[in-house]
Amino acid sequence: MSSLNSTVSAVTERIIKRSDQTRREYLDGVNKLSGRRAQRGSLSCTNIAHAVATASVNDKLILHAEEQPNLAIVSSYNEMLSAHQPFVTYPDIIKSAARSVGATAQFAGGTPAMCDGVTQGQPGMELSLFSRDIIAMSTAIALSHNMFDAGVFLGVCDKIVPGLLMGALSFGHLPAVFIPAGPMTTGLSNKEKARTRQKFAEGKATRAELLESESQSYHGPGTCTFYGTANSNQMLMEIMGLHLPGAAFINPGTPLRDALTQAAAKRALELTSRGKEFTPVGHIVDEKAIVNAIIGLLATGGSTNHTLHLVAIARSAGIIIDWNDFDDLSHVIPSLTHVYPSGQADVNQFHAAGGIGLVIRELLDAGLLHNDVTTVAGKGGLRRYTEEPWLDNDKLKWREGASEPLDDTIVATVAKPFMADGGLRLMHGNLGRAVVKTSAIREQHRVIKAPAEIFHSQTALKTAFENDELNHDFVAVIAYQGPRANGMPELHQLTPVLGVLLDRGYKVALVTDGRMSGASGKVPAAIHVSPECLLDGPLARVQRGDMIELNTITGELNALVDEKEWASRKVDIPDLSGNEDTGRLLFTGFRKHVSTAETGAVSAFGQ
Repeated sequence: MSSLNSTVSAVTERIIKRSDQTRREYLDGVNKLSGRRAQRGSLSCTNIAHAVATASVNDKLILHAEEQPNLAIVSSYNEMLSAHQPFVTYPDIIKSAARSVGATAQFAGGTPAMCDGVTQGQPGMELSLFSRDIIAMSTAIALSHNMFDAGVFLGVCDKIVPGLLMGALSFGHLPAVFIPAGPMTTGLSNKEKARTRQKFAEGKATRAELLESESQSYHGPGTCTFYGTANSNQMLMEIMGLHLPGAAFINPGTPLRDALTQAAAKRALELTSRGKEFTPVGHIVDEKAIVNAIIGLLATGGSTNHTLHLVAIARSAGIIIDWNDFDDLSHVIPSLTHVYPSGQADVNQFHAAGGIGLVIRELLDAGLLHNDVTTVAGKGGLRRYTEEPWLDNDKLKWREGASEPLDDTIVATVAKPFMADGGLRLMHGNLGRAVVKTSAIREQHRVIKAPAEIFHSQTALKTAFENDELNHDFVAVIAYQGPRANGMPELHQLTPVLGVLLDRGYKVALVTDGRMSGASGKVPAAIHVSPECLLDGPLARVQRGDMIELNTITGELNALVDEKEWASRKVDIPDLSGNEDTGRLLFTGFRKHVSTAETGAVSAFGQ
């Protein structure tokens, strides 16, 4: 194995130094509580009676004796979301696993679970980003009863896993194991799905045809099979050592999936202060784990949403990172996967080709990851995550995973990567700071110079497209989509429209202070522009016809306008009252206090 890459080492040391005070303060709080058993002994008899009133007779005896650990189950189950529906059976599996070793488990609390796939283009999307912080707070409430020695956390999708982890880190003295549900089986290919979406955008496919295509793609239990935010979450939990090795992409409803759930519950109990391997989550999520997470995101072409979420997760553990860290690492981390939208494979095919375990092996062997980290798997550091789980006569075991790609069109080696860099670029210039995902952008689209077209919603752009007003080169500027303006909704509905125009041969790009989906693809998109327009961000000064240059090679993002004129421009803020009748009013305080995109768009705490 090679020695640690100098850039990885330098970025890690920079983060450690930058975070010295905040990390020390966080760990002081964790260590003050670490090693204590659950504080059931400090509860009054009335407190305990309330907490165990509905427990079985045997569980009551165990809980009253206060000798065995009690496991908190925190779940994002709901039956509307395919990714979270499988969790309906998990509490019983977890409780049974706990009882088999003489311990107990209780369903401590549920969290919200919004689906961005359902709310895309709908008023509800304005609540989506803020739901992450609500989930974090819900998780903290679930853990607040001094009844638990560890927690298992059931979540998969976009804001849910980051929120669960942020909440778990607020109880950083407790061990935490994350348990996924896995992806749905492969349906209609992502390429065919995207083709039908573009045909519908052009009026060449009917709504019935589009619905049939989407239903063949999203067809059963489990997460969506493209490599968006949900599946990026699962990769992150794996590479941060918060899953059992190889747990991320095992399909729901399989014997191996259930065996991993049982094993995860037992492992969480082994990590408590009552066992021999006490491992609080606040010690697992350290600076090296965060750097490994960024590297995993880059190497796999993961979701741009994590340029927000990883920042917020790190802050929850007293660690301060910024987009410079992502950018510096992206220059030395190669792209090792071709999974949609960066390729045509889905996550099931990725898993079959070697999956996360092979990516981790390649990066470790090249000195591009920290192996000396603490994980829920115990001894062996991150190297344990090159192993894969399997059933030997119904007994769960681990064995060495793939040592080379089983399909080199899906997974590459460090020696022969798909791209030399990590496919993410920090953009900067007179329009502010932004990020661009470049892994799916063709070479000829890496530099765009074109006049601006200004819109204040994705609906306005779609209307202009339908009216044949966009058949020319242009940079779409979607302004006032930041966290304080309207909650920073994803603008995923723009993808088919802009894709059509790109395919027609026009030079097209997007610049916005909003978000794109984890499925951001072939259209150059400078997103999360900061400062956002509502905070006097310079993007608000752009006028229709201004030449905009977006250069993903040099990282430059500029309006090519005379400096004096640029400085003198006045801005009229549009009506941002939004859809107050769909829950938005409840989140007024979040919008007023939310931090910037680069500091994680944290709204409810940590300010």
